Amino acid sequence: MSTSCFAERLAKQTPLTDLERAALARLEENPRKVKRGAMIQRVNETVTELFVLREGRVMSFVILPDGSRQILRVYFPGDFIGSASTIYNRAPESLVALSDAVVCPFDKHALRRLLEESPRVAALLFLLSNAERISMTDRLAALGRTSAKARVASFLLDMFDRLRVTDDRITDSFELKLTQEEIGDSIGLTSVHVNRMIRQMEQEGLISRANGRMTLLDLARLEEIGHYTNRHKDMDLDWLPVG
Repeated sequence: MSTSCFAERLAKQTPLTDLERAALARLEENPRKVKRGAMIQRVNETVTELFVLREGRVMSFVILPDGSRQILRVYFPGDFIGSASTIYNRAPESLVALSDAVVCPFDKHALRRLLEESPRVAALLFLLSNAERISMTDRLAALGRTSAKARVASFLLDMFDRLRVTDDRITDSFELKLTQEEIGDSIGLTSVHVNRMIRQMEQEGLISRANGRMTLLDLARLEEIGHYTNRHKDMDLDWLPVG
């Protein structure tokens, strides 16, 4: 049976049947390599494809009226990209590769067959879409109500917890693979301000950096500073139908 990184992602939440795995694998039958910086989708383009990310990292973003960039979401392998586009004819956001990546595009209408054949998968997509919405709501609240230090702490924790969903090997350190400008564009800060906050947290023994890896040394303190709630665990799946 063909493997599916999307199926592996969903299986972290609940066991999948062979039929469900096969249905998800069909979405990844046409992988496409994209180079770092390549535009995958432009805002307001007609939406014909959705994507599963197999390798690398991708971000969604919009350009604001003053010309600044607001990064909405950073996607990791196993993520479904484009859920916001399922209800619109034109893309509400742009997608660009943050690294060399492999995306698996599939026709938007392929979702109909998936949902008809695998209603539990439809329920899981609904669940993950809502978890993503809550996570973005947390970030929106932070942009208006918390300090720069709190925003950076919360952002690092969110990246850390999302990566741990699909990589059990991660304990306290991870490869961030984001520039300080990209972090700033995600949380409404300049790259200079992000750099200052990261250096301050290093000096306080909260984090450390080495060889491209970020280590979170005091998770409890970082969660307190960032007013952070992990939205990627303790999900209630008891209502899901049995597979």
